[in-house]
Amino acid sequence: MKKLIVANWKMNPDTPREARGLFSKVKLVAGHLRQTQAIICPPAIFLSFLKPGKNLALGGQDISEMERGAFTGSISAAQIKYAGAAYVILGHSERRRQGESDELINQKMRLAFKTGLRVILCVGETTRDERGDYLKVLRAMLERGLERIVRAEIKSLIVAYEPVWAITATAPARPSGGGQVGSEAKAADTPESFLEHALFIRKILATRFGQSVALAVQVLYGGSVSPENARDFLERGEASGLLIGHESLRADHFNQILRLADNNHQV
Repeated sequence: MKKLIVANWKMNPDTPREARGLFSKVKLVAGHLRQTQAIICPPAIFLSFLKPGKNLALGGQDISEMERGAFTGSISAAQIKYAGAAYVILGHSERRRQGESDELINQKMRLAFKTGLRVILCVGETTRDERGDYLKVLRAMLERGLERIVRAEIKSLIVAYEPVWAITATAPARPSGGGQVGSEAKAADTPESFLEHALFIRKILATRFGQSVALAVQVLYGGSVSPENARDFLERGEASGLLIGHESLRADHFNQILRLADNNHQV
């Protein structure tokens, strides 16, 4: 199974020209990958400007929970799919921070599956206590998020574990130019810790859908990934891939991570 390296561009860049420039640099490297799939999730407005290629797919950053209708400013699952997306990120910590509930995320998931999109479901705790009470939060995110999801749909599910306490947003990121780029972590998570949480996630999935289904679900790591720590999470953490934020706006760094993943695909 190919490693999945997902780029979440968030609200960047500003223009189609910048988006095409960044995308084209990734496309050159992705075309030479053997066992790695790159997924670029730009702002929805840029989806139609970018064309998928070998080992390079497009994804959306969010969708409406409504299929169609009078919902000003919303973007439907069918619309992002028509624009070229094959994947969609749902439940990202930044969306949850804006008030999205597990129930709302579940509505979006069911609509995404119905539309034929693969879902990258983000889960993760905001704080980590020594007693392990935060695991109840993680369990609830998964159980409520997967309510009324059937076994056949799980083949289109990817889970991204993002420990929110390990991520702190700073200045807006830019694909090029001066200034700060992206985020700084309050503290670093470890590959060993990720592996434990990936097993916990699969245990919850196995309870609901069976062990074989749970083992087939790819679990990505998404907490302040960089070229410096990517290899450790892929090797020691046995991550199925990575969800990358600010570093995905630096083509050289993102491409370095793609090559690392491809070189370690047998881990």
